[in-house]
Amino acid sequence: MDKRIRIGLADDKAVNRSSIADKIKQFEDLSCCFIAVNGDDCLEQLKGLPLEKMPQVIFMDLEMPGMDGVQTINIARSLYPEIYFIVLTIFDDDDKIFEAIKAGAHGYLLKDESAIALHNAITNVLESGGAPMSAAIARKAFEMLGKAQLQTITKATEPHLLDVLLTEREKEILLHTINGHDAKRIAVVLNISVLTIRKHIANIYQKLHVNSKAQIISLAHKNNWV
Repeated sequence: MDKRIRIGLADDKAVNRSSIADKIKQFEDLSCCFIAVNGDDCLEQLKGLPLEKMPQVIFMDLEMPGMDGVQTINIARSLYPEIYFIVLTIFDDDDKIFEAIKAGAHGYLLKDESAIALHNAITNVLESGGAPMSAAIARKAFEMLGKAQLQTITKATEPHLLDVLLTEREKEILLHTINGHDAKRIAVVLNISVLTIRKHIANIYQKLHVNSKAQIISLAHKNNWV
């Protein structure tokens, strides 16, 4: 049995994926076993993996087309709580730092970190549940805490995950589903056909990258949708 630590990465740029993979390959105790080209791809690949092939740590880019890194972490942390997510980005602005942390990121590093820094971050989160940060990121975080700015970044000032991903009708049907209503009951309440309701539900599952009502409920509780 391969006892190496399974590492994944999600980045939309091939040069970044290659660079990170090369750094991981420098260490015999690490295996780069999972590569995704964006957030949607990451969630789709995870959905089909058996437990023994799941990456233990995923390095996640933030700025990606389609579903970005913050949204991906938000969903994946509910569905796969055993995976650690470490952000790797060129951005060190305040909003991105705390958006990623609130979404459930376990660490936040800049992309020019050395191979040994990446290895240290991996062992840090796996062995002690640490929260590795680049020095520049840590300085910004402490500056913001010192100015009490963290309290001003609330859910009221950020786009709601549902507003970003779903249409108004899909949000309406999702909330009925979370409340335990089946397609027939939702159709009666909304005065539309059962077939249309089922099509909306299929779209919701696809957009949120879930395949069961239990996973929907898990996401709902994590994000306070109910």
